Amino acid sequence: MNLPIVAYGNRILKQKCIPINENTQEIQNLIANMWETMENSNGCGLASPQINKPLQLFIVDSQITFENLDTEDQLLYFERNDKGIKETFMNAKIIDSSEERWEDYEGCLSIPGLSQKVERPWGITIEYLDQNFIKQIKSFAGLTARIIQHEYDHTQGVLYIDHLKPLTKKMIESKLKKIVNGNIKAGYPMKFL
Repeated sequence: MNLPIVAYGNRILKQKCIPINENTQEIQNLIANMWETMENSNGCGLASPQINKPLQLFIVDSQITFENLDTEDQLLYFERNDKGIKETFMNAKIIDSSEERWEDYEGCLSIPGLSQKVERPWGITIEYLDQNFIKQIKSFAGLTARIIQHEYDHTQGVLYIDHLKPLTKKMIESKLKKIVNGNIKAGYPMKFL
């Protein structure tokens, strides 16, 4: 089921999400609906608060991005032998991050029409439950790590614009107000205030 994406300004996007305690059919249906929603919105990641569910759940598809890049950009954004991932993350905790940092543009399905440069660690190690409720501890780097950090932030009530310098945030204020007021077309179903 293709679900509407919650737009910037909704309080749920600023809430810290709650853990998922058991593997139920409802959770599995939610995950399936999230994949369908993300794919229909041309996204590479989606967190459950973006579909109005305050759960520690997000999905990441960096494979699609890898496949759509030319070879030169693949080498720039992905480490050798990394072709991206298609993964579900529940109850995630980032347990380590690299000292190496990099800046690149990020956008968000809940903040359509905007993208800004955000600085993040190049690599992370994250502990999580996968879709089968199996505990994983994995390390990721480059663009995959960036997408994971962006989606993880959603489960902590943090948006990528919260990482921006005050002056940059001030410069996009009028565009953010348009989103809050529903004066924007996203190309996918959205839920405004």
